[in-house]
Amino acid sequence: MEGKNSYIISSGSQSESAESEITIYENPVYLAVKRCFDIVFSLLCIIVFTIPILFVMLLIVIDSPGASPIYIQYRVGKNGRVFKFYKLRSMVPEADQMLDSLLDQNEMEGPAFKISNDPRITRVGRVIRRTCIDELPQLWNILKGDMSFVGPRPPLPREVEQYNDFQRNRLSVVPGLTCYWQIQPNRNSLTFDKWLELDLKYIEERNVKNDLMIIFKTVGAVLNMEGV
Repeated sequence: MEGKNSYIISSGSQSESAESEITIYENPVYLAVKRCFDIVFSLLCIIVFTIPILFVMLLIVIDSPGASPIYIQYRVGKNGRVFKFYKLRSMVPEADQMLDSLLDQNEMEGPAFKISNDPRITRVGRVIRRTCIDELPQLWNILKGDMSFVGPRPPLPREVEQYNDFQRNRLSVVPGLTCYWQIQPNRNSLTFDKWLELDLKYIEERNVKNDLMIIFKTVGAVLNMEGV
């Protein structure tokens, strides 16, 4: 038997007032299969990638002396739950303090922050970001259940503080390592509203077939060193 939740979904940009209520069915079989896949595959990946992760951590220590090679951030997950989010360090240690001085250069409208040629990124960071190696520690988040392999990317608390009710629908499911936005060929030029639209599309349509499709396309993007 399927459970269901209702969310308010807007059919246009956040500035439009027209809204409609849709019902998202949470199939318990799908959720169980998804969680089992997350546990088994994250364990396998942790075993396979432990040595490469340790090697990259050594490079980070050499490139950024005194800084921890693992960067811990707080992110917002399902239903607004805050959790510790792990990445390999790709920015200088004072990156968070530098953010305020860069906000006026933000290239993305809305709560998210993105700029080209971010001056906070280190030499090693540019390589591991392009190859997505910096995201590997999130395998631990997936194993713990904070995240899934597929789902909307978890936002920062400061971003969620700027969300309206419509945008908070991104938080209605477990966040993921990759989703529809990450596999778009023109993703770097997409607006936040389009990113949100893709996340809500995933939430409404999610099933095993779509999850596998997103994973395979993400692997292709990573192998092409497109970054995700």
